[in-house]
Amino acid sequence: MAPYKSTCYELRKAVKLAKKRYREKVELNLSNNDSRSVWQGLKMITDYKRPPLTMAADSTLVNELNAFYARFEVSDDERTHKSHDMKNIKQHAVDLTLDPDTAQPHLILSADGKQVEHGNTRQNLPNTPKRFNHAACVLGREGFSSGKFYYEVQVKGKTTWDVGVAKESVNRKGDIYLRPEYGFWTIWLRDGTYWANAGPAVPLTLKGKLQTVGVFVDYDAGLISFYDADCWNHIYSFTHVTFTEKIYPYFSPSHNEKGTNSAPLIISPVHVCPIK
Repeated sequence: MAPYKSTCYELRKAVKLAKKRYREKVELNLSNNDSRSVWQGLKMITDYKRPPLTMAADSTLVNELNAFYARFEVSDDERTHKSHDMKNIKQHAVDLTLDPDTAQPHLILSADGKQVEHGNTRQNLPNTPKRFNHAACVLGREGFSSGKFYYEVQVKGKTTWDVGVAKESVNRKGDIYLRPEYGFWTIWLRDGTYWANAGPAVPLTLKGKLQTVGVFVDYDAGLISFYDADCWNHIYSFTHVTFTEKIYPYFSPSHNEKGTNSAPLIISPVHVCPIK
């Protein structure tokens, strides 16, 4: 009986180790944006089998991906439900302004507190505990410790930016790390690619270029969701988050880049449609 138990133990141990190594491999492929290897992993996990194709290798990959994602196409009823979700979410729109006491000294805020851009000159501002002194970012003046809220940010004309939420206790001095374990839940644009900073970062596939980002937070449910607010497509969600303190909207217009990224981030008014 003892050899049998020993064998079972060793087998369970080997399976656990294999799962761990495979998970690490998938995460590495995601962080390296290796879509081909990620696709192979998805096929293995879902046991998806494509019909025989007689196409070139590159087009085969594209068609396989299309066939895979077509399995998740929504029905008309689901589209209607999605529209009501939009209306319900927008009912939680809040009127935000930027907090100048948190703004990194290179950032220039508009008089109404709705726009932020990166300037070429560092302003002489007091280095208070609230202020980010290195990273080019700013928090919203309004913080939240319960309930739901939604806001929209115009990112039109920008080549680099970050948008999301942050815990009140995040580090504000020196370099910061935009990952959940450090109290940040964000998405960003870098080198033409959109990413969710989930640790490891997840590349996002969108139907077009983002002009306005919608951010919805359900504090009590531990949910942060991002949307393309112009066509109401879901971008990414952080789920099962345990909040233990006040959180604030987070904005970074990133660096000016000699004028190529000079457009401001703009907190946009949310147009709420009545629920019918």
